[in-house]
Amino acid sequence: MRILGIDPGLATLGYGVIDTQGSKITLITAGAVITPPDMITPDRLVKIRCDIRELLTVYQPQEIAFEELFFSKNITTGMNVSAARGVTLCACAEYTKELFEYTPMQIKQAIVGYGKADKHQIQEMVRMILHQEKIIRPDDAADAVAVAITHANTGMLREQFRMK
Repeated sequence: MRILGIDPGLATLGYGVIDTQGSKITLITAGAVITPPDMITPDRLVKIRCDIRELLTVYQPQEIAFEELFFSKNITTGMNVSAARGVTLCACAEYTKELFEYTPMQIKQAIVGYGKADKHQIQEMVRMILHQEKIIRPDDAADAVAVAITHANTGMLREQFRMK
C-alpha cells in the first residue's frame, strides 16, 4: 500500500510517501511545500493546493494521513495553518475518500512509544525504522513521514482514525 503523510503548515507543509508490504516500510519520497512569507496568503494557498495535486498525480497514494492540528498560543498563526490544511484536505478529498488523521500524541506514541517524546526522538526513530543514514529534513518532512508510518502500523484499527 502507498501512503501519503501530511504535516500541515502555511510556510512549510511537510509530506512523506511510503510503501508498505506486510511489516516492511519503504520511503519513496519526503519533502516540503514551502511558501515565502512575502507571498500573500491567497497565493500561498493556491501554491499549496497545486503542489499537493501534483504530488497526488505523481505518487498516487492509496491512503492519506494527516497530523491533526494543535494550537496553544498564536491564534493568527493557527488560522493560517488551518487554511493551509483546508486547501490540502480539499485537494486530497477530490483525489480519494481514504483520509485519516492522528493527533501529535498518537504519532509520538506510535513512533517512539512515549506520547510526550521530543522532535529529535521522533526523527531518530523514523530514521531507524526506515534504515536511513541521515535524519529526514526538513523537520516537517520527517514529521509527515512519521504520520505515514503511524498510519501504516494501525492495521485493522485504521477505521477509527478515518476523517469524518
